[in-house]
Amino acid sequence: MFKILTYNNISAAGLEKLPRERYEVASELSHPDAILLRSFDLHGVPIPETVKAVGRAGAGVNNIPVADYSKRGIPVFNAPGANANAVAELTIAGMLLAARSICSGWDFARSLAGDDDALHNQVEKGKKRFAGFELAGKSLGVLGLGAIGVKVANAATALGLHVAGFDPSMTVESAWRLSSSAVRAGSIDDLVTNADLVSLHIPLNDQTRGIIDGSRIDRMKRGATLLNFSRAGVVDEPAVCAALESGKLHAYVCDFPTRAILGQPRAIVLPHLGASTAEAEDNCASMVAEQVRDFLENGDIRRSVNFPEVVLPRNNGVRLGIANENVPNMVGQISAALGEANLNILDLLNKSRGDYAYTLIDLNSEVLPETLERIRSIKGVLSARII
Repeated sequence: MFKILTYNNISAAGLEKLPRERYEVASELSHPDAILLRSFDLHGVPIPETVKAVGRAGAGVNNIPVADYSKRGIPVFNAPGANANAVAELTIAGMLLAARSICSGWDFARSLAGDDDALHNQVEKGKKRFAGFELAGKSLGVLGLGAIGVKVANAATALGLHVAGFDPSMTVESAWRLSSSAVRAGSIDDLVTNADLVSLHIPLNDQTRGIIDGSRIDRMKRGATLLNFSRAGVVDEPAVCAALESGKLHAYVCDFPTRAILGQPRAIVLPHLGASTAEAEDNCASMVAEQVRDFLENGDIRRSVNFPEVVLPRNNGVRLGIANENVPNMVGQISAALGEANLNILDLLNKSRGDYAYTLIDLNSEVLPETLERIRSIKGVLSARII
């Protein structure tokens, strides 16, 4: 029986993917085979020796020390695209909130006092302060055309916006889904220069941290709106605050409260609601539970953030899964160890990704403990298990 340690409440739709006769799932248990979590911060949490996989029921993995797990040969799985509809809908809502000054107008209306005649007079005098603009006919720049960015672009097109996008790593699948009326920007600078609204849908990493900085904000139209439903760190917050104060930006809509942004009257700040729908939570939990189960039971890796995609149809023999550093002659050394044990390879699939590689091998007979230890002792092998 496999043991699954949970650090957050995982949707029942996901847990149903783990049959009770084969899986013990609990928030407190020893010697877990895998970890499932949502927003819990794993940084600084010791890695149990028995852990073979980590599943994040969401897209971002900033709360997981991926490098530490990689060094132990442990795949980290996530659920890209499972919350795409929820985040895209909230992004469109953010555009409407900013365009029509809905938040400040709502605050004004709730502060009114007096009878209906007094309310009417106050409304007529005050409503000019909340005059907005229509989205139809405006230009939207979408930075990042993954599952979320494409949905935002398509929805915006349907609302009558002129959409341009930029994503140097755009997949063929995303390209097929993108509306044919969307145009390709030549660079990030081109994207922000020509847009009335700019929407960010990119991961936070070393390359994207602070990617919307002061120089790029300076390139934007005066009165442009910036929407950030990626991560707080992809923008330079002091530059955003300065642009809001000067009127360079009409509004900044984000899903990540920070003290600096909360102090800005032109900012619309939401409490990280992007994936907070029942549907998104169900989708994310189901996707990642299926990935973790497939890895534990078959050794297959699908949608891992740190190891390559490796899927091998099972033969009738014994399966061996090996994670290792991506260095020369690893497969040769592993094959030699199997040959020394008089084991015949029925099928083998090896793939690499960056500094790491993963190998699935189907063998004709049982692997003795001493052979498994021999493979684990090869320099560069991070983990090896019989599946």
